[in-house]
Amino acid sequence: MESINFSANTHNCLLALGPESDGNFSVFYKGVIYRSESFGDLLSEENFQKLIQTVAKFLKNNRAKPDIILTDLHPLYRTTILGESLSKKYKANHIKVQHHIAHVFSAIGDKIVQEPGYGLQVTGYGIACDGTGYGLDRKIWGGELFKIKSKKEKVKSIERIGHLENQILIGGDLAVNEPARMLISILDKFMSKDKLYRLVKKYYSRNQFELLYNQLQQNFNCQETSSTGRILDAVSVLLGFSGNVRKYKHSPAILLEKNSTRPYKDLEPEIKRITGYGLWVTGYGIMTTPLFEYLVKNINRDKRRLAATAQLYIAQGLYKVLKLEAKSSKLKAGFFAGGIANNKIIASYLERKGVYSSKKISRGDAGVSFGQIVYYLLADSGD
Repeated sequence: MESINFSANTHNCLLALGPESDGNFSVFYKGVIYRSESFGDLLSEENFQKLIQTVAKFLKNNRAKPDIILTDLHPLYRTTILGESLSKKYKANHIKVQHHIAHVFSAIGDKIVQEPGYGLQVTGYGIACDGTGYGLDRKIWGGELFKIKSKKEKVKSIERIGHLENQILIGGDLAVNEPARMLISILDKFMSKDKLYRLVKKYYSRNQFELLYNQLQQNFNCQETSSTGRILDAVSVLLGFSGNVRKYKHSPAILLEKNSTRPYKDLEPEIKRITGYGLWVTGYGIMTTPLFEYLVKNINRDKRRLAATAQLYIAQGLYKVLKLEAKSSKLKAGFFAGGIANNKIIASYLERKGVYSSKKISRGDAGVSFGQIVYYLLADSGD
């Protein structure tokens, strides 16, 4: 277990169980946050049982009884269900923390650890980008922006101020493993059916395509998502860097970044010509459909440069929301977390603009349990 000194005005013992993917747990006890190793995907029974056993062993060896148990908001995560069970066993309060808020607070906690004496500013902003997270509106989030107001280094409020345009996952989770499903739903917004099919026929027979297309039109087993990961997956498939398969976690998005060179600089005027309206931010929604219109129109150009352009588009859109918000309240602190914070093109752009990404704590799901702890410690909830 890694131990991190963390000053907090509470005598409570906290146990945070994190999410399912890249699972780990954290414990706050007597002024120290203890972080476990990663147990990998907790859908694996072996990994999940190892986590359970390690939690029990740590609490027993340290004679620690949790007063608060923190889990993800998703009601079906194994860690959420485990948290419910342990809260009854220890007669502890069970508090659910939204996935992307926990990501942001992992970055805030990292900054506090890296810079002793750092105090949370009056108003800060958080960006959390990943593949999947259960949202407060029960939709699938993954490209989120938050405003965090604090007073005397205690969080007073957290507001979702923007997100990537919602797109459709045809077949729900099936679209994670077949990213061309997401591509079909996006292209359908501006292309004819026949033109759309020509772009995806390498992945589906005509009959298979017709079934998916009809499923989309009928909105049958379709889910909305603001996921950044799914957008990058769809770009990777469109440009030919990834097949219609997810060989390993984040593989289409990783291949997109790996094959990127330098972006084109004609993106803004080009998108304005294509769409007839502003660049990418509409009512603090970062529009992603215009990006695909641009990519399709320029599909015969250098695809490696198009790959870099697509990722830069996302980064610029995220920062533009922060700039718009900062007009009414001065931007003093910005934080970027989630699995996409490991994308060098997106992260480096935001870091150049002064947005902080974790230096020690994992930016992905392995940092979520730490973020859950930090969120609780900084929340204005009392002891």
